[in-house]
Amino acid sequence: MKKGASYGLLTALVTIVILVAIKIQHEHLKMESRWMRFTPIKRANKHWDGLPRGIMESTSDMELKHLWKTSRFNSINVNITVLLAIAVGIKQKHNVNTIVRKFHLVNCSVMLFHYDGNVDEWRDLEWNDRAIHILAYNQTKWWFAKRFLHPDIVSIYDYIFLWDEDIGVENFHPERYLQIMISEGLEISQPALDPDSSEIHHRITIRNKATKVHRRVTYRGSLNCSSESRGPPCTGWVEGMAPVFSRAAWHCVWLLIQNDLIHGWGLDMKLGYCAQGDRTRKVGVIDSEYIIHQGIPSLGGTSANKQLSHHRSPEQMTIKARSDRSVDLRSQIRRQSTAELEIFRRRWDQAVREDEEWTDPFHHHKRKRRAS
Repeated sequence: MKKGASYGLLTALVTIVILVAIKIQHEHLKMESRWMRFTPIKRANKHWDGLPRGIMESTSDMELKHLWKTSRFNSINVNITVLLAIAVGIKQKHNVNTIVRKFHLVNCSVMLFHYDGNVDEWRDLEWNDRAIHILAYNQTKWWFAKRFLHPDIVSIYDYIFLWDEDIGVENFHPERYLQIMISEGLEISQPALDPDSSEIHHRITIRNKATKVHRRVTYRGSLNCSSESRGPPCTGWVEGMAPVFSRAAWHCVWLLIQNDLIHGWGLDMKLGYCAQGDRTRKVGVIDSEYIIHQGIPSLGGTSANKQLSHHRSPEQMTIKARSDRSVDLRSQIRRQSTAELEIFRRRWDQAVREDEEWTDPFHHHKRKRRAS
């Protein structure tokens, strides 16, 4: 009887050990699959054993090449330093043309992400044939950037301008802007916004007429920002509509962009982690070269057709219905953006908890603020 009981107990213990081992292996596989989303796969050497080292080209660029010596493309200096990438729709063609022409004095490649499917109507622009055009319906600039601006592809560029299409550049000069960014040691920046003509969401983006660059804002309100503030949105922060990244910063930012969260909400609060050092010094807003943010809705439709008369024909009623659908789409997009923000925050918190080897470089600032 005792022998049978001992055998049963031994069997139970063995079963428990096996179940624990299976659970540990399952958790390990879950961790591996989660990190596979962020970590490039290291292939075994056998995949390129057939090639001599000197023939392997690990990077690329966006420079258009001549098909023959008499190609009508102008020769481009190999020392291209800037990539200007904009998500565009045909309704903003005139404004985008103005932006691109501002960059003609800079060694610059231009990439247009067409979210409305209309590529042909850009052909009359002088610079059109020198630009790279990528088409995908109803996608955001963050969706395009994640898929087409991989760090290995854009590694020859010193700076990446990832801009919206509704930027006014009358008072902006790229060459001066870059000189300031370099001299100030900025890795991530944006032009300041003209408060008289721009849609303002955050005070730190407002132009300070008395300075060339500012890195922080101070004010009292729902969020108090002081000279002691050490994090966003008081310092170490830029907005997502007109950011400029150094090569090193972009390598980090590209990894931060989530493949499935296409609206980019929440990214701005974490960009400082990609500043290659102290975000309060290496992230800034450049005041002397400023822009206008027009705040024009694009994806999901616009608020056009508001001025229809009260006496509408059947055709006008159809237009009104389309406009109403556009407004409804905009509200749906905003709800989706808000949901993505919450998902992004949860992912960040989970990643921080699970990566035991990672240390938050700004954690001591948080503790200091709580203590005060």
